[in-house]
Formats: sequence, C-alpha cells, structure tokens
Amino acid sequence: MDRKLYQEMAALIGARIACYKSDDKHEWYLKHTERLEKLLDFLPHGSGLDYTWHYDYNKSHSDKIVLTMSYHAMDENGFYSGIIDFTVKVTPSLQSGFNLLITGNFNEYQDVKDYLYDILYDAFDSVVEIVCK
Repeated sequence: MDRKLYQEMAALIGARIACYKSDDKHEWYLKHTERLEKLLDFLPHGSGLDYTWHYDYNKSHSDKIVLTMSYHAMDENGFYSGIIDFTVKVTPSLQSGFNLLITGNFNEYQDVKDYLYDILYDAFDSVVEIVCK
C-alpha cells in the first residue's frame, strides 16, 4: 500500500515515539529514524533550497510534522542576497487532508514564501512507496 508523504512521515514519527517509550526501544527507534531521514529525499532541493532538510524531533509527533530548512535568496540582478531560515509545520485537516504552515523572516521575499507553499504542498501530497518494508 502506498501513502502520501505526510502520512508516511506521521506514521514513522508516531512509531519512533512509541519505541522511545518502550523497553525495547533501541533497534526500532533507530530504524524508524533512519527511514524518516530517507523520506527527506522526497522534499524539494535546489532552486534556492540549497541546504539540508531537518526534522525538529522535539516538536514533531504523529499529528504534527515540523521541519526546518534555509532558502538561498537572490536579488533582481541574480546575485545571492541572503539566507532565509524557515520552518514548515504539517498538521492534519478533516477537510483537505493536511494543513501547511511556513514561518520565517521572509521580509521582501514574500514571493519565495508563496513559491514554497506551492512546491511543498505538492511534495507532501505526493504518493510515495512505503519505505517500511
């Protein structure tokens, strides 16, 4: 069975937390963590997203996925003009499957934030082959 990316991430985060709370946590905890890290490859890279995606494991649980990343901003002349650190929060929605919230200090780069919403919504909504086999 295939799931959407956000569903697979949420399931693995929940399993990882459950393993941490159990007595037999080490082996499966590490397996779930490794599988979660592999899922980051399904998120966009390049075109300003020149850094590494990271989970905020302290804030993530089965009903909230929190990720961090940085965007390499460019000015109107095509020169790099700064780095925007941002956070992505994915939460469940009964109406649309999931909600996406992107926060960061975008200032004059609000168009970058709109771009991120578009590409990240598509990425999280995409079906992935389950890596938990």
